[in-house]
Amino acid sequence: MEFKEAAKELPKSFFETVCAFLNFDGGLIILGISDDGLVTGIAPESVTRIKSEIASLSNNANKLDPPYLLFPHEEKIAGKWIIKTQVPVSSQVHRTNGTVFLRSEEGDYRISDLNQIAGLVNRKVSFFTEQKVLPHLEMADLRPDLFEQAKRLMIHRSPQHPWATLSSEELLSIAGFVRKDVFTGKIGYTLAAALMFGSDEIIQSVVPGYKFDALLRRQDTDRYDDRLIVRTNLIDAFTLLMGFVDKHLDDPFYLEGVTSISLRARIFRELVANIIAHREYTSVSPASLMIYDNYVEFKNPNIPHGHGPIDPSHFTPYPKNPTICKFMIQLGRYEELGSGINNVTKYLPFYAPKAGAAVFIEGDMFSTIVPLKQPVKQVDSSATAQVTAQVTAQVTAQVAAFCNIPRSAKEIMAELGLKHWKTFQSNYLVPLIEMKILERTIPDKPNSRLQKYRLTATEGKK
Repeated sequence: MEFKEAAKELPKSFFETVCAFLNFDGGLIILGISDDGLVTGIAPESVTRIKSEIASLSNNANKLDPPYLLFPHEEKIAGKWIIKTQVPVSSQVHRTNGTVFLRSEEGDYRISDLNQIAGLVNRKVSFFTEQKVLPHLEMADLRPDLFEQAKRLMIHRSPQHPWATLSSEELLSIAGFVRKDVFTGKIGYTLAAALMFGSDEIIQSVVPGYKFDALLRRQDTDRYDDRLIVRTNLIDAFTLLMGFVDKHLDDPFYLEGVTSISLRARIFRELVANIIAHREYTSVSPASLMIYDNYVEFKNPNIPHGHGPIDPSHFTPYPKNPTICKFMIQLGRYEELGSGINNVTKYLPFYAPKAGAAVFIEGDMFSTIVPLKQPVKQVDSSATAQVTAQVTAQVTAQVAAFCNIPRSAKEIMAELGLKHWKTFQSNYLVPLIEMKILERTIPDKPNSRLQKYRLTATEGKK
């Protein structure tokens, strides 16, 4: 987080910090606060102009190269105006006024050493696979109608959106879908460009394992009651997945102040956007959306930035596909990084009263579990254990953190402070397996004395 005073003008160092945040791990810039945390404020007549300068200059390659369009917003604190600008990490290396900046604990610093810059490039290329250049991908492989659809969504979000009047080639360039291959030196379209605008045949040829699997499992929990498989471009994928959500989940009436809002949209639009924007597309594991009677579960293959449960009250959002993520923000598919977790935490108590808190677990598979109602213990003819009231969000998070490495049943019982085997088995262990939180290390021999349990690696593995 960076504080900057800005009574009437945009600080000269503003884009040095923007550049440093883009190149490193992202951050939040707040204008109108001094270094020691004192709210100095921005002159009311200057707020709109400063916001406009941030948006226009971040879209100007002469100021920020390559551009990264930012959307600042104002807030009032203690009667004074401030401006907040969230800057995500980028999958590209950025310069401002021809200079590369990085971030350290002491602030922003410029780097000019070619070895340092090369190291930064290699770090981003190895982590952000969306930036892989596809040398044989051409404009003819991309669908013109998707460019027009994207521009319509931008105009709906912001009538004066600066990208809405660009040609397809210009849009690809300014949005970061064109880059230089650091290994061959050739400029080409990226994997992100193929995923966003490519034909279905092109997408399947470059990422054969790409799939979103949406399942309804209310009656038939072993198979499904309804299913949707999505293998198309990311613009249409969002629409299809949200259609599945709208089809199978209720949307109770809710007033926020005097305005009626859709709780279903506030909670699930950004969770759907998250599995699209943060999926690791080179993985052969499918991303999934599963609707059960008691909860909804999202899973997407992931290159983790951390491991274990996420505390919604204290976390730092980190995009796994910054270019895709940035473009979906421009389309209005979600608000900003981290807003999905924030919106679920804020609105779930109104959507599903007494159901408990949602659980977010980061690992090779990123999992989100959204409870729909308080679980009730049931026994059916197949003797399949159901999710019980004992398996609270807190227990789920505790077990998930503990079982990052395989653990025996006795070790898990000790972690939870339980002593009775049958109670642990029926009320905790079996439901966690049914919820696809845990899996057996020896699935073919469930009663083996060597049996241990770990976090599920792929959806559907038993």
